[in-house]
Amino acid sequence: MITLLKEPLVHLYRLPLQRPRLSLLVMALLPVLLLIVGLYLQHVVGLEPCPMCIVQRYVLILITSVAALGSSRKGFVSHLVSWAGVLVLSISGAYVAARQSWLQWYPPEVVSCGRDFYGMIETFPLKRAIPMIFKGGGDCSNVDWTFLGGSIANWSFVAFVGFALASLIALALKLSSRKSDALKS
Repeated sequence: MITLLKEPLVHLYRLPLQRPRLSLLVMALLPVLLLIVGLYLQHVVGLEPCPMCIVQRYVLILITSVAALGSSRKGFVSHLVSWAGVLVLSISGAYVAARQSWLQWYPPEVVSCGRDFYGMIETFPLKRAIPMIFKGGGDCSNVDWTFLGGSIANWSFVAFVGFALASLIALALKLSSRKSDALKS
């Protein structure tokens, strides 16, 4: 049974080396699926995204853009830069999702319905608006929907960590293959 599972996993693990453009394209499509789920929850189910949710959506869009750009180009350096960009963005998204999860687990004692994301950006300079977003006013601490016991922020954190791990594996494989190619020469 284990050998039946091992063979496909080895091929999946080696995908960034064998088909780097395809692996970046897959990385570009996965955040799109998460964005579609978010839009479904917003427009069909009726959940309004909080400022931290909107920041996470922007990070997903950036991950999609960086991975799609990387998949459209050939070359070791462009793929390396793309995976590094996805890694940095994934860590950023995981931070925002972790902060939102923290607010949901330990809500502030005084909850005020703060401004929405766009209201903060339009009203305050960026220097003041960004810290206000991470304070998570009002509805960032609400858990309006759960799946298998996890809130949207919890699942978003899992997704961002998964993207970061995939990026780390791809970077490690790319760098180790480059090093082994240099040693053979």
